Amino acid sequence: MKALLSRAPGGPDTLVLEDVPKPRPGPGEVSIHVKACAVNYPDTLIIEDRYQFKPPRPFSPGGEVSGVVSEIGAGLSGIAHGDRVIGWCNWGGMAERLVVPAARCIPIPDIMPFDEASALMTTYGTSYYALKVRGHLKRGETVLILGAAGGVGLAAVELGKAMGAHVIAAASSDDKVEVAKQRGADVGVVYPQKLSGKEDARNLTSALKQVCGDRGADVIYDAVGGDYAEAALRCIAWEGRFLIVGFPAGIPRIPLNLPLLKSCDIVGVFWAAWIDKDPKGFAESTRDLMDFYKTNKIKPLISKRFPLERAGEAITCLASRNALGKVVVLINDGADIR
Repeated sequence: MKALLSRAPGGPDTLVLEDVPKPRPGPGEVSIHVKACAVNYPDTLIIEDRYQFKPPRPFSPGGEVSGVVSEIGAGLSGIAHGDRVIGWCNWGGMAERLVVPAARCIPIPDIMPFDEASALMTTYGTSYYALKVRGHLKRGETVLILGAAGGVGLAAVELGKAMGAHVIAAASSDDKVEVAKQRGADVGVVYPQKLSGKEDARNLTSALKQVCGDRGADVIYDAVGGDYAEAALRCIAWEGRFLIVGFPAGIPRIPLNLPLLKSCDIVGVFWAAWIDKDPKGFAESTRDLMDFYKTNKIKPLISKRFPLERAGEAITCLASRNALGKVVVLINDGADIR
């Protein structure tokens, strides 16, 4: 089979497409004939050895796929050859076959195309876990979303609306904010692509306070990090919840007097670990997400699709922070996305 491999630490240009043996499933595992693989921010880090997981090389990036079950390991029931599934892993997805534990597969409805299926669980799973489990977002509350036009950001916009919140979308361009508003955001704020100093940060805080109102944001969903985090935290409501989701702009340095003065919580969001630590909670969230999809409350926005031989470009596209929604790699006969 063909697989995109990382043989040495480096950027997407270091990845190579090679023929490798097909993996075979062991007990409790399934092999997926991969149709599509979503690109996620960890893919940009793991190939440079900057992620918390460092797999032995060579390995394929890609942690979320959709496809058809092609082979079943011993000791399994309830899953059959030919089943349409989503599968997830920490790496290995940018290949024509992927072996995963059956526990990391979920069936998908016939109405769901493979490209959308591959783009569902990591982004919407992360955002639902963030807003519902970690943020305790309630109907009628205000949620401010930084990075609102990216994969997890747009998922948070849609889920915030589905949960009955007032959604404020913040992003780095008018086009991105407009996309977020089309997906349900009530208000949009454009922030600079780079905060050059304290004055820029103060101006951003002022703009965010204006749209958040006197009370402030009950929940802040930060998928950006860097200096944007402190600027947004200054807009949080009394006893608000600040959700740490990602750091494409760098790891923030938060003055701890700010959460003290607002008596607010700063909350970590690590969905990939939670799904193993709370299988029951994960199963409940998966059912909720499928219900949201079937009732048209959520739908992944896929802005760009690449074939496997150009998957490095797909990772570059995401790393540039210019992508809207999701970037997906189509594999095998992935052009036939159903």
